[in-house]
Amino acid sequence: MKSLFLTNEFPPYIYGGAGVHVEYLAKELAKLIEVEVRCFGDQEINNANPTVHGAGLDSEGWTSPAHLKSVFGALQRNLDFNTRAIDASVVHLHTWYSHFGGILAKLNYGIPMVLTVHSLEPLRPWKREQLGGGYDFTVWLERTAIEMADAVVAVSEETKTDILRLFNIDEKKVHVIHNGIDPDEYHHNENPDVLRTHGIDPNQPFVLFVGRITRQKGIIHLVRAIQHMDPGFQIVLCAGAPDTPEIAEEMKAAVTEAQRHREGIVWIPAMLPVTEKINLYSHADVFCCPSIYEPFGIINLEAMACETAVVASAVGGIKEVVIPGETGLLVPIEQQTESPFEATEPEKFAKDLATAINTLMADPAKRAAMAAAGRTRAVDHFSWHSIAEKTVKLYESLI
Repeated sequence: MKSLFLTNEFPPYIYGGAGVHVEYLAKELAKLIEVEVRCFGDQEINNANPTVHGAGLDSEGWTSPAHLKSVFGALQRNLDFNTRAIDASVVHLHTWYSHFGGILAKLNYGIPMVLTVHSLEPLRPWKREQLGGGYDFTVWLERTAIEMADAVVAVSEETKTDILRLFNIDEKKVHVIHNGIDPDEYHHNENPDVLRTHGIDPNQPFVLFVGRITRQKGIIHLVRAIQHMDPGFQIVLCAGAPDTPEIAEEMKAAVTEAQRHREGIVWIPAMLPVTEKINLYSHADVFCCPSIYEPFGIINLEAMACETAVVASAVGGIKEVVIPGETGLLVPIEQQTESPFEATEPEKFAKDLATAINTLMADPAKRAAMAAAGRTRAVDHFSWHSIAEKTVKLYESLI
């Protein structure tokens, strides 16, 4: 059996949870079956398992609007994925960037198509800020691919519910296989020098955020919550890769305003290497995930594996990862519509985030108990090995 992964992200070009998922699942699957990865970039690994082939892009002569480059670039690369002969038993797609390529492979090469839902376009309307009319295309493309798929993998039960609500698909085709963690890599590992390098005082406690600057991750809500946080601890925002110049400026303005009223706010405007990210998780007293939409929330699992208590919004798959009162605290968020674009009461959500953070920062014993329980849960329930085995069984059912 051979699986062909089609994906935008693959090392060394990883910027989100979907890329992390693809990297680790491909590596673990390769212990069980043959795996080939076709991705965006210049990667090229032959005579190995998995083999990896990157697809580049020459857009120098394009005259289309700049915000459509990612859309048309994805389609061009998906064609390139298919002009290289395919000899796989199944094609497995990750994010809308790869959906067109999967459709071509299914129809032209006659192989089953599996699609993992890492997020859903109808539930990310803020993407219109980034893509303009291209957002309407990605919504159509995702719907077409999901409804054509031989099997759809949902990364959480709540994601499965969303899929069945939004698309015309037989429930028997939708399978829940959670995201995972490598506990041998993600474990408590302190290095004060990494903190000092980024302007963090290793002798002072801190709350940590790690993620992209996007509406989905709720980072602006967390920055606005800072004014309600108790004194005596730092706030570290490891936040980069803004979706648009507009949200980058909004983030800059919000952080600057918060820094005018409080010391100890550290903004690291970059996506750090995994080793440094693990060091930040390990030193943090509390990790905060204020997402307004999160199909799974792998960053919470990373923090838990590194023995850090979590404060997170009670949305999506986060509720299947963080056990409230045991591994962290969950903060409810009311939203305007079924498309989670903004909080109905953003000020209340910000205050509630701050209250949960203040509660844990004031209780070292509770934090320590949650940290230990979080590590245990990550190891016992979310190993990549079990996820790979479930994926192979799904493939076998289709072939």
